[in-house]
Amino acid sequence: MSTLFPYDLLFRDFFKSDLDFIPATQAKFTHPVDIFETDKGLHFEVACTGLSKSDVELNIEGDVLKISYTKSPVVEEDRNYIHRGVAKRGFNLGYKIAAKFDLSKAEAMMENGLLGIRIPFADEAKPKSIKIK
Repeated sequence: MSTLFPYDLLFRDFFKSDLDFIPATQAKFTHPVDIFETDKGLHFEVACTGLSKSDVELNIEGDVLKISYTKSPVVEEDRNYIHRGVAKRGFNLGYKIAAKFDLSKAEAMMENGLLGIRIPFADEAKPKSIKIK
């Protein structure tokens, strides 16, 4: 029985011929978002570095939460970048929200470049106790 070391897995996967290579110019980047559930409901944390709350648009269409930002064209001719690490690109996100959450009571707040969205549980989905007769 042979034991695979981490570098064995690296080389095995590196030489796999069925993997597709996608050039960086064609790669689709996802926008950094954390989604989690607590006892209060569903929470989104969306990275909005360098944006103000007026830059971001939130919409509810049926059971879909839409979060978007359209980057305005900025001319940066006077800059000679040595390294560009801050992504300043637009995003358009959409999330289908389960019926157990009440989108009509959603709240949003922006703090320190992080957009927080809280969607509470629907009243029908909250736990209820049953009295035994």
